[in-house]
Amino acid sequence: DLLLQYVDQRIQFYSKQSPEKIQEIRNNTDRLQIALWNEILPTVKAQSTPAMALVASGMNDVINAQGYVQAAWWNRIPFTAWALMAAIAICANLLVGFGARNFEKNVGLFMIFPFVISVSFFLISDIDSPRGGVIRIEARNLVALKNNLTQQMEKAHPSVGIK
Repeated sequence: DLLLQYVDQRIQFYSKQSPEKIQEIRNNTDRLQIALWNEILPTVKAQSTPAMALVASGMNDVINAQGYVQAAWWNRIPFTAWALMAAIAICANLLVGFGARNFEKNVGLFMIFPFVISVSFFLISDIDSPRGGVIRIEARNLVALKNNLTQQMEKAHPSVGIK
């Protein structure tokens, strides 16, 4: 049950939420991580077997994965990189403009380059903010995991009725 709650929190983390809701999700995630550790820790300490070492290692991997995702979301494209990309785009467009001899005949051709630069900037900025914008990151792996866990629990405990 704790693992299903944890997976639910991780799935919600990827959806578009208000900053307050994201903080609530982070707090719930932290609380569930502690509860998951507290659930396995007594058994792992009591039974020092290779199987229990794998259980502890697996739980550690679950928590590390969340930390890696969080670090990736915090490490965004720095302002200096944006400034450098903008400078390159401006210089490239100026060079194309200065090199335009037959602008009247090839207006469409000269509009392609600025359009491609604009679309590139849009896509880079959209990917850099995965909760907002057009491109959405879906937690398909987590949804599949939740479905799998739910099926496993229903098979193990058919009378419980997991939602």
